[in-house]
Amino acid sequence: MYAIVTNNEITKFINHHKSLVIGDVRYPAKIFSVWSASELNAIGIYEVVFDNSNKKDEKWYINTNQSFNFDGNEVTASYGTATPKAYADSFWTQQDSDDGDLPSDKSVGDVKVEGLKTQLIRTLKQQVANELAKTDWYITRNTEKETAIPSSISTHRDAVRTKQAEMETAITNASDTPALETLYTYTTDDDGVQSRPLGELPTLEI
Repeated sequence: MYAIVTNNEITKFINHHKSLVIGDVRYPAKIFSVWSASELNAIGIYEVVFDNSNKKDEKWYINTNQSFNFDGNEVTASYGTATPKAYADSFWTQQDSDDGDLPSDKSVGDVKVEGLKTQLIRTLKQQVANELAKTDWYITRNTEKETAIPSSISTHRDAVRTKQAEMETAITNASDTPALETLYTYTTDDDGVQSRPLGELPTLEI
């Protein structure tokens, strides 16, 4: 991506190599591949440098729009400070009702917007159900035919339920959005060994 700068102001963006007119001169598209950066800069064309240092995972944060700046030597695209998504539910209040904003199918005290905790716990329950469903047939066979359930299957199912309880407690007790993010973040120790995040369910190994 390139920007055209005129009188120290960004006037246009170029998303792909193409012929263009600057002043009274038409330049062919090939200047973008054969000219040096300094040659392009001399006619007001600058390659945009992307600064994503403030950009955060959109699962947990709301990023700002990118802002573009020319400092006299370089055009940069950067983000402002990201806003953490709400981790707790918000609720309809009496003030909402007094202002006429309360929907007809809602009451004061009902959930207005679900926070990350509610969303994560619902997703966790579904993941657990899906994981247990993989081995439900052992339970059905045991019920119908009295065929013993392999110990590895019982152990795995118990481990999944234990992890679910552990995660629901951790999610509920998280103090803020960064704390929730940590539950789902892989970590690497000094030896380069990666540890599974707390939020990852155990896998079946048989």
